[in-house]
Amino acid sequence: MGMDVLVLAGGLGTRLRPLTEGRAKPLLPILDKTLLERVVESVPEDLVDRVVVAAGYGVEEIIEFSESDAAPYEVLLSIEDEPLGTGGAVAHAIPKLHGEGPVIILNGDLISSVDVKALLQHHFSTGASATLSLWEVDDPSRFGVCELDQAGMIRRFQEKPERGTEFSNLINAGCSIISRDVLESLPSGKFSMEREVFPSIAESGMMAGLPFKGYFVDAGTPDSFIEASMVCIDNNRFTTGKTVDGTWIGTDSVIEGSVESCSIGRNAVVSKHASLRNCVILEGAKIGEGANLQNCIIGEGAMIPPNTVMVGEIIAKSE
Repeated sequence: MGMDVLVLAGGLGTRLRPLTEGRAKPLLPILDKTLLERVVESVPEDLVDRVVVAAGYGVEEIIEFSESDAAPYEVLLSIEDEPLGTGGAVAHAIPKLHGEGPVIILNGDLISSVDVKALLQHHFSTGASATLSLWEVDDPSRFGVCELDQAGMIRRFQEKPERGTEFSNLINAGCSIISRDVLESLPSGKFSMEREVFPSIAESGMMAGLPFKGYFVDAGTPDSFIEASMVCIDNNRFTTGKTVDGTWIGTDSVIEGSVESCSIGRNAVVSKHASLRNCVILEGAKIGEGANLQNCIIGEGAMIPPNTVMVGEIIAKSE
């Protein structure tokens, strides 16, 4: 049964600048696939009919990607001329959705172990209009908080509540299944699913929720982008290259220095006496002799001079 998958990737990726300067964040690499493919691969391939990407930035690049054979499914683009919020983005994408059944909606930064088949089963068995994947956190105030009853239904939904007023530690974990009747009732224009649609569905008794365990990373910040790469290494989410002591090394890379918990892209070079820890080095980058890098993201083709010492930096491609 093929389904439509909608990926909400409308953000500008400002938190990952300068890496995202003039490029589409969904196409940033996490090991040997794009962020977009990583997000979609949480859905079993036999369930994916087509993928619609809601985006407003880096559109040409995404169109190019969609026309290549890089992905094993059809990729369509829903282009936003201005930011529409999560609700507006979903409503705007509806003309691109062709199937009949519910739609799987994914946050475009999401790297997680969500079990989409189990989520779908829960959606159908409860008869819900909307079903959310849920994750437990210590501080839920930065997220959409869900109160789940014993029957697996979400009774209340509260977006980014004031700290101390949260009624649960379960949060909306960025993967939802939304029925067509909900989609067809959405207004147009700019609005938020989390603030303006989800609370009333929860109150009407038609919202289900299913917690999952494993991992949940929102890859939109520098630290979490690195964490997403590490999580993919730990869970063998790569098809090329190899791992050595917790580091993924892409094809044709040369490692002469020491690397610990890193992702090293294809054709990258880590020179003698260089030391890298918890870094993401993208394709073709070259780390000079004796350089010492920690928690850094180094863009494609960037050259890091010998003996450079850096902590927590993002270096885009050298011009």
